[in-house]
Amino acid sequence: MRKLIIGCGYVGLTVAQEWVKQGHQVSALTRSENNAEKFMSAGIQPVLGDITQPESLESLPESDTVLYAVGFDRTSDKSRHEIYVTGLESALKVLKQRTQKVIYLSSTSVYGQTAGEWVDESSVCEPERENGQVCLEAEQLFDQHGFLSTSSTQSTAARAVILRLAGIYGPGRLLARMEQIRAGEPLAGHPDAWLNLIHLADIVQTVLKIDTNIYLFDRYLVSDSRPITRREYYETLARLLKAPEPRFESTVPGEISRKSTRFNSTERAAGLNKRCNNKRLREELGISLTFPTIAEGLPDAIENG
Repeated sequence: MRKLIIGCGYVGLTVAQEWVKQGHQVSALTRSENNAEKFMSAGIQPVLGDITQPESLESLPESDTVLYAVGFDRTSDKSRHEIYVTGLESALKVLKQRTQKVIYLSSTSVYGQTAGEWVDESSVCEPERENGQVCLEAEQLFDQHGFLSTSSTQSTAARAVILRLAGIYGPGRLLARMEQIRAGEPLAGHPDAWLNLIHLADIVQTVLKIDTNIYLFDRYLVSDSRPITRREYYETLARLLKAPEPRFESTVPGEISRKSTRFNSTERAAGLNKRCNNKRLREELGISLTFPTIAEGLPDAIENG
């Protein structure tokens, strides 16, 4: 089978490597000739192009499945909207004639809930932050370009499946936080806000499962089975690293107390206080998470990082 990766980074490259192992013909779009050489050495056929340059996308090959996993490059001179929306729209115009299925990696930032509510695929999406608004606008392009039938029906021939990913972690993804924890530096953000996480390995197995001939919903919320507070997450990480107990910036004198569960308007606007329900992922798609909580996932990420 022919596979194409657009956005061959932390998640995309791992999926590409799995597809190569399975014997598929794998291509990956890249702007970099250095990356092109690395892809070739890994058995991945590079395609030079840039989603922000529509004319370069004419070289995209026909593919049975496309994984669209483009992330925001903070070193780029492009805006989030240019990358996530304008770039995606340019790609979809070409892909519409060249692929059977697009698996699109979105984000749980599309939800705007901030009071600890549980959310799932049917929850209202009214994000207040720019990144969530841009991600939601990007999702809507699949409807506009005819890749989706409705957001709630199932189909064996779904032309697009949107995966709303929680916070990604895994080997090589924790280095900056590990250094911060070891140094005892204060952490930004409210310690009692909820975090929703997903290990790289479980994202990959989800993508591979979707890339089979099964009944699919148009959208899946991809998160592990136990939302945790920022405090618990960083305390667990510190314990595993045998580092000092983490400190939070919001615990300094004059700010919200350590035990408070109330949030001011700034913290609510941050959109970091919802809880993700992965029932559809587990029960409908049939994913048995390798790392259902950070209790299993963090040791793996540290050991293999």
